[in-house]
Amino acid sequence: MTEVNRKIHVIGINSYKFEDLSFKLQNLFLETENIAVPNSYLEEIKSWSEDGLEKKKSFFSSKSNNELVQWLRSQKTDVILISRGDPLWFGIGRILLENFSKDELSFYPSNTCVQLAFSKLKIPWQDNINLSIHGRDSTRLVEALKSRPSSLAIITDSNNKSLEIIQKNLSELNLIDFYDFWLCEEIGFDNENIRKLNLKESLPSDISSLNIVVLTKTKKIYKNNNLPLFGLSDNIFKTFDDRPNLFTKREVRVQILADLELPKNGVIWDIGAGCGSIGLEALKLRPNLDLFCIDKRIGSKALILENSKRLGVKPKFIFEEDIKNTLTTRNLNSFEKPNRLIIGGCDKNTKLEIINKLSKSMIIGDIIVIPIIDIQTIEELKLELEDKNFKTNLNVIQTYRSLSIAEGMRLEPNNPVFLLKGKK
Repeated sequence: MTEVNRKIHVIGINSYKFEDLSFKLQNLFLETENIAVPNSYLEEIKSWSEDGLEKKKSFFSSKSNNELVQWLRSQKTDVILISRGDPLWFGIGRILLENFSKDELSFYPSNTCVQLAFSKLKIPWQDNINLSIHGRDSTRLVEALKSRPSSLAIITDSNNKSLEIIQKNLSELNLIDFYDFWLCEEIGFDNENIRKLNLKESLPSDISSLNIVVLTKTKKIYKNNNLPLFGLSDNIFKTFDDRPNLFTKREVRVQILADLELPKNGVIWDIGAGCGSIGLEALKLRPNLDLFCIDKRIGSKALILENSKRLGVKPKFIFEEDIKNTLTTRNLNSFEKPNRLIIGGCDKNTKLEIINKLSKSMIIGDIIVIPIIDIQTIEELKLELEDKNFKTNLNVIQTYRSLSIAEGMRLEPNNPVFLLKGKK
């Protein structure tokens, strides 16, 4: 193996001030003749070199491309490569490691732009999700947004309208009101600027090309005076922090509510209620209904109560327990029997048991709706409903949502859901 006789010193910076470097790095700069610097701030780094230095400086204007790699390979003595922040964090470090041996490289990281941004915002960032759409498509951004993290830091790209894409993706995923949008420009440098933008307005025209975006969950107080009559947005509902997508999405919820043919008066049972999105919206549409919500997940009752306040409705009963316990240990004769029944969030055998026990008291015109994602269970559930004198029909709900990307737009599919309806 060829012995490496020179080093590539990769120095991360957070300002253009020479005195902000450690003494070790100041001396390294003074002693090194050949220095590569990104062309966007070449003149600032050149100012570090003053007349009278023992070694004359030779600066290479870097575009972080193949020309830089070839220049580095051509150098016979130690060189310095100036970078921003931490070169090994969404930086030039990855490219260098692909082209040079580890023995040739020495890294001197500074604070990352995200670390500095969170320190300026005075927000803990140990649970933050970091990603880059600089020279990349926005697929990972969309995936991250769907998980609704408490905070998200995004390295942008001024060449592909990153800010516009982020703004559109938040709107398309109904998350405009879910996050505060912090634009952090030239973090750590003299022209540093941090501002919170209102994404319902046009983006400012005076944005620096050196920026990152930090999204933090808003502390918005929900009011029910501006809610639409029907088809509530998903972001209205508070969900489980560790499983933010564990609820029935708007497109499917709208169809379930339509299939229920909600009466003005009566009783609706929402089994596997989760955060209560279906039953609570039904109650908003038909305030005279009596709503029973049942879900076994710990914390479901608190979620349903919170969402009840947001919608301005009040369920009659909320049971935080397994439906099997409800059916076997509670006196069902003391409960109002369901005229409308939603069965979700349990296995096939439990669904069959629910149909068997609760359908006995249901009368002509009463309805059961079962959302299903496992196609293997459909036939048996359908036969059970028909055996109990329900007329059945099956719908498949497959929807797509448009999402903006640098090249225009793509359609993102939602998971298909089978809706089995039985009407007595």
